Order: sequence, then structure tokens, then C-alpha cells
Amino acid sequence: MRVGDAIPDLMVTVETGERKALAALQGEQAMVLYFYPKNETPVCTKEACSFRDAYEDFVEAGAVVVGVSGDTAGSHRAFAQRHHLPFTLVADAGGALRKAFRVPRLMGFMDGRTTYVIDKNGVVRHVFTAHFVANEHVEEALSVVRKLMVEGV
Repeated sequence: MRVGDAIPDLMVTVETGERKALAALQGEQAMVLYFYPKNETPVCTKEACSFRDAYEDFVEAGAVVVGVSGDTAGSHRAFAQRHHLPFTLVADAGGALRKAFRVPRLMGFMDGRTTYVIDKNGVVRHVFTAHFVANEHVEEALSVVRKLMVEGV
């Protein structure tokens, strides 16, 4: 996915085990969709907790936050409970969502870390890839979401 692309119409599995349309997770708000390699690894946990700590700022700016990794729904449930994550986690075990968004891999074999900011019309407005940092994903996304709020998209 690149800036200007519409998000795909895909069904996803969330941490509760339910299947939902990706667009249904977004509703009529902006969406921060962040892909990360694996639950409970140091950088991934720091990133999730950074999104958690800024969650109210995202809500006030009119956005939902959704995390995606190849972990199972059960693993996501435990991860969310352990770290008190207030946002949805998507279990992308087969990698279909990761492939649809063309998330780059690290060193060709490890799932990458990329954050997409999607406007309320379902159009990608910002893409940020940085594999070894956590806080920067949150800061970049929040800055873009706030700009979208001002622009009304």
C-alpha cells in the first residue's frame, strides 16, 4: 500500500476470535493500522504499550488504533490482557493482510514493522516503516491523525 491507495476489502480475525471486515474496525473514523513482528518481544511490547499510553490522544483526534501480527487470536488476547491494551489486535496467521498491505520484511525473512494512517474514507494517507524503533511509530501516526482531523478527513 502506498499513500493514496484505498484499503482492501478483507475479512480479519480479531483477538476475540471473531471475523470482521477491516472497514468495520475503522467505522467512520481515521485508523492507525500498525504491523509488528511478534507479541511479547521487547520492541513489539514497547510499541504496543506506547500506543496504549497515547490511546486517549488518538481517540480525541478521531482515530482508532489496530495492531496486526501473525500471532494467534489467543496469543493476542493474552498479550492485550497482560499489557492492558485498549485497542483491537488482528491475528494475521496466514499473512493475508500483511501481503495485501505489502509490508516490507526485515532481512527478507522476518515480519516488518510498518504503520499506516488511513483517513475516514479508507484511503492511506501516511506510511512509516522503521523496524527497530517503537515510539516513533506512535509519534508519527498521532501527528498525521491530528492533521487529518484539522482537514476533516
